[in-house]
Amino acid sequence: MKALDELTFDNRFARLGDAFSTHVLPEPLDEPRLVVASDAALALLDLDPAVAQTPVFAELFSGHKLWEEAEPRAMVYSGHQFGGYSPQLGDGRGLLLGEVYNAAGEHWDLHLKGAGMTPYSRMGDGRAVLRSSIREFLASEALHALGIPSSRALCVIGSSTPVWREKQERGAMVLRLAPSHIRFGHFEYFYYTKKTEQQAQLAEHVLNLHYPECREQPEPYLAMFREIVERNAEMIAKWQAYGFCHGVMNTDNMSILGITFDFGPFAFLDDFDAHFICNHSDHEGRYSFSNQVPIGQWNLSALAQALTPFISVDALKEALGLYLPLYQAHYLDLMRRRLGLTTAEDEDQKLVERLLALMQNSGVDYTLFFRRLGDESATLAVARLRDDFVDMAGFDAWADLYKARVARDGEYSEEQRRVRMHAVNPLYILRNYLAQNAIAAAEAGDYSEVRRLHEVLTKPFEEQAGMEQYAQRPPDWGKHLEISCSS
Repeated sequence: MKALDELTFDNRFARLGDAFSTHVLPEPLDEPRLVVASDAALALLDLDPAVAQTPVFAELFSGHKLWEEAEPRAMVYSGHQFGGYSPQLGDGRGLLLGEVYNAAGEHWDLHLKGAGMTPYSRMGDGRAVLRSSIREFLASEALHALGIPSSRALCVIGSSTPVWREKQERGAMVLRLAPSHIRFGHFEYFYYTKKTEQQAQLAEHVLNLHYPECREQPEPYLAMFREIVERNAEMIAKWQAYGFCHGVMNTDNMSILGITFDFGPFAFLDDFDAHFICNHSDHEGRYSFSNQVPIGQWNLSALAQALTPFISVDALKEALGLYLPLYQAHYLDLMRRRLGLTTAEDEDQKLVERLLALMQNSGVDYTLFFRRLGDESATLAVARLRDDFVDMAGFDAWADLYKARVARDGEYSEEQRRVRMHAVNPLYILRNYLAQNAIAAAEAGDYSEVRRLHEVLTKPFEEQAGMEQYAQRPPDWGKHLEISCSS
């Protein structure tokens, strides 16, 4: 394991030059202190978890100190925000400190969020508050534990620095890790500003460093775009299968790697609601839960437009045509597994749709239903779950279809069924009210709840002794929390 001063930097994005980013130093926070750190994320950098407890750790990730090899840069990009094009966005409160590679040869961006003003801050102060930093930390690590592609979070550093939002809060910084922080909006920026040389340079950078296998194809850029389409189809299928709502699927929040990125007003479904809107600023419901699938395609179309200098329109359209079939295949595969099925039948899609329609009309807890469905045999499980549904006759009809489907799937013991289903159906998810409880304690100076919740969420599929309170349906107030982009 390495010490903090032994990290090996290779700042590949910074070497692209000033057309792509601006050199900016982080603005230090006052009285920095560690709120929470992820041992798993530290391991990605070959760091001993013990380093998080050292004073220099908080100083490095609060802007007080910097590695000599680090080269902090604020990236420039643009993007479509709620469907409208914004010609220049960029890292308004974030800095790419540098790129580090580990013993396995993996490169990781060190991206500090809440690091102060940059040339791209617009009307903002460049700061992040404790609540938003905690939410991003917990979400990043929770999604990863569920098997959903995501950026990672190393730590949250709190402070006594005052920051004004709707009220005075305390500033914080979260250190985000990803193999790249390049977004769809990077390509849009150079396309719409007609900077063709820089756009080609960016495309080569992404192709060579993140999609090298596409070099072997007759049309490397097209092969790369197809891979981006597939990755996004799979990622969004996993969002839908696990009830995750991103909340702000602007093109500047879409990673070129197909990972969940830029957490703001996200939420996991409590009661199943296909029309759920987690961002109270999203008045039209553009980024509602059910809209995430078509918006994913819309965003890929925006990226395709930016790639027309390199790929023919017909080829781009053909590649975009892969999105929905790929999404459907990934989604149905995961939903079959969530139902405990190991084989495929043509009617499985209808079986899933009928179940979700029944859940929609009954306020059934999405996560706990699937977990309890695997607790025992199909016959006993549906009998116990029946009382959760308003339309009992409708559920009974579905249950008969489900039991017959399970019987056709094969002969499995109750224990085999339980193990298989519990491996894909989490007991613990990051419910908004759990995050809010942890945030409230942290804002009062007690970080123990953030750390405990993080620890529980790192093992979402395993029943953990003494942690029953994290596997409960939320109280009524917990279902109606308003989350905004500053949250």
